[in-house]
Amino acid sequence: MSTAASSREARLDPSVFDLPVEKMREGYYTDAYFNHVRAALLADGRHPQVLMQVFQRKHAMLGGMDEAIAILRLCSHDWDALTVHALHDGDRIEPWETVMTIEGDYTLFAHLETVYLGVLARRTLISTNTARVLEAAGGKPIIFMPARHDHHRVQTGDGYAAFVAGAMLGAEIGVTSDAQASWWGGRGVGTVPHALIAAYGGDTALAATKFAAWAPEDFHITVLVDFENDSVRTALEVARALGPRLWGVRLDTSNQLVDRSLWQEMGDFDPRGVNERLVRKVRAALDAEGFDQVRIVVSGGFSVEKIEEFELRGVPVDAYGVGSSLIRGENDFTADIVVSDGRTTAKVGRQLRPNARLERVV
Repeated sequence: MSTAASSREARLDPSVFDLPVEKMREGYYTDAYFNHVRAALLADGRHPQVLMQVFQRKHAMLGGMDEAIAILRLCSHDWDALTVHALHDGDRIEPWETVMTIEGDYTLFAHLETVYLGVLARRTLISTNTARVLEAAGGKPIIFMPARHDHHRVQTGDGYAAFVAGAMLGAEIGVTSDAQASWWGGRGVGTVPHALIAAYGGDTALAATKFAAWAPEDFHITVLVDFENDSVRTALEVARALGPRLWGVRLDTSNQLVDRSLWQEMGDFDPRGVNERLVRKVRAALDAEGFDQVRIVVSGGFSVEKIEEFELRGVPVDAYGVGSSLIRGENDFTADIVVSDGRTTAKVGRQLRPNARLERVV
């Protein structure tokens, strides 16, 4: 089984995350009021022994826990003086379920709340969104493609959060940059892009041939076929040119365009973008010429809802490329001190919520 699936036995080593330890320890990334609280307590000589409880409010797949633990381990002022219990990356969690508790002198870790909550929020959002897409796809491979839609610094953790979702569901997921794959030792995957096609004067078959001449034998060569907005013709040209070297074709027609193959069929369906009829026409054309082994990958505006519709209708898609929808939404976490110096001190509505699923972090 994958690294993520075996995480019950071993969490990711803290060194993997390449944390800016000194800056985190100084409170550089922390909301100022937490730094002020810590400073005030230290000035008063007060070191309350607390139990901090962390939760969120949705049905979700947990992500970022190993990273959050690494922050506490490396950036608190005395990890050995803290007692931490936590769930694992990939765990399914319920609304209000306690996912982590931190016990010890509050001044040792007060400056880290902003950081570990932010990590949990971001990674859980990605894991949950990816899990929903994988479930909608019914086990078909997913290509995780949001790298171009967000800052490069989020790639490593986001890629791992997506990988965790795939491992938990036993589904194949590819990522598009080496950064996204780095925490589990993978590598980025990709198709023959529009840029290479343009570099060869808009000749998709020629660009694909040149790419295949360069590519290692183990590459799954997949070619975008919408450059001239004539996906059926282009898919056949590429299949003829590459033969058995072609793993798949990727349909990526803009939602503002209608593929040339559909121009005479409009009227009873929405012909824009990558739609059911376009996929079926490409599949039929490939099969008719004996290219039934060539897979069809679709991308461009695919969400959980659109994938569910395709699967319900049995559209012959072999893999989905999903981008910006995987990083949209929110999955906020909250941390509360619920016990202080042995007394219950939770604010109204935030009582202690023990969770037998939590495991001691050593």
